[in-house]
Amino acid sequence: MNRRAIAVPLLCLAGWMLRAQDAREIVRKANDLLHGASTYTEISMTITKPEWSRTIDMKVWSVEPDYSLVYVTEPARDRGSVTLKRKNEVWNWLPSVQRVIKIPPSMMLQSWMGSDFTNDDLVRQSSIVDDYTHAMAGEETVEGRTCWKIALTPKPEAGVVWGKLLMWVSKEGYLELRTDFFDEDGTLVKSFIGSGITNFDGRSLAAHWEMIPVHEPGKKTVLEYRQMKFSVKLDQSFFSEQNMKRVR
Repeated sequence: MNRRAIAVPLLCLAGWMLRAQDAREIVRKANDLLHGASTYTEISMTITKPEWSRTIDMKVWSVEPDYSLVYVTEPARDRGSVTLKRKNEVWNWLPSVQRVIKIPPSMMLQSWMGSDFTNDDLVRQSSIVDDYTHAMAGEETVEGRTCWKIALTPKPEAGVVWGKLLMWVSKEGYLELRTDFFDEDGTLVKSFIGSGITNFDGRSLAAHWEMIPVHEPGKKTVLEYRQMKFSVKLDQSFFSEQNMKRVR
């Protein structure tokens, strides 16, 4: 076999490996930009269904990827409710009954506070960087920005809920602007779409997000980010059952 016959497939293999590595690096940069190592966030969440709509205001403290604490400030009937995540476990503090309730594994795919997010979304047991393989799937324009379109396929050993993800990341600034979620049969279940690019603590990020279930017309959950602070000093002891009852 001549050297050219050997070199051509080797060059093709090297090119494929480079593209895969680039796709993973793009996802990593987008994920690091959006979440940061430790953050404080103020968010307004509006849940819309055909028959009703409600808005929940909350404060969120997080240390990626293992800890987060969500404190509800409005409406009055839910004020003081807290959701705590520690690694792959979730607890709710319900001030109306003065009880801390641990969410069992059987309820992880249930809706969180009536929204289009699940308890599993909150825990995010899977890492979009480490638990998926990444491949370029083309380029498209989202919100007027040229984006890489990247296909994420779960690794066989990963405990991942979704059968596939498609993610759009802007070439300028590594902004995650859209993610589509597919079930194990390859059916599109919901889309998470970002817009309204805003400067938060020196980072340009989407301030308006919509989670839209594909097969449930008239339903969606909208997140409006009001404030984000990065590199916030937070100790692991902040994320405790005791602190759920006293955080404000």
